[in-house]
Amino acid sequence: MSVIDIKTVKPAIELDVVGRVCPYPMVLTKKTTEKMKEGEVLKVLCDSAVSVTKEIPTYCEKKGYPLESIKNEEKNYWEMYIMKLV
Repeated sequence: MSVIDIKTVKPAIELDVVGRVCPYPMVLTKKTTEKMKEGEVLKVLCDSAVSVTKEIPTYCEKKGYPLESIKNEEKNYWEMYIMKLV
């Protein structure tokens, strides 16, 4: 199986949680991924460091969802790409 750079896949949904504090980024990310189809990518815009470095990655690891994140220095938030698998 080849490795997919999920940042290059067009996101099915974009979730903007900039300005939201814990636990909202995690809760909204979880609710959104539950509604998605297998293989779809979710793009999350988030400025909560705890959500980006701990909560969301832990959730994705437990679910087996690939996750990539990029810090957007200019806008001071992260772009997180999550691919839903089974």
